Amino acid sequence: MKEMTKKQMADAAGRHRNGDGNPLGANSEIARKLKQYYDELVSDHVPDRFAQLLSQLEQTEPAQKKD
Repeated sequence: MKEMTKKQMADAAGRHRNGDGNPLGANSEIARKLKQYYDELVSDHVPDRFAQLLSQLEQTEPAQKKD
């Protein structure tokens, strides 16, 4: 009979505790929603004023590094 590795045993125990094959269990829904929120946040439009401020900051940083 083939023996299981420690990793295979740990994986099997995790599936048994969760009652399914999902290693995150109940946390998978939380992870899915966090990813969805992050994706929406990253794809949001940056307001023009904020973009202007970032541009000004980038222009002043090299001048400060020369000093």
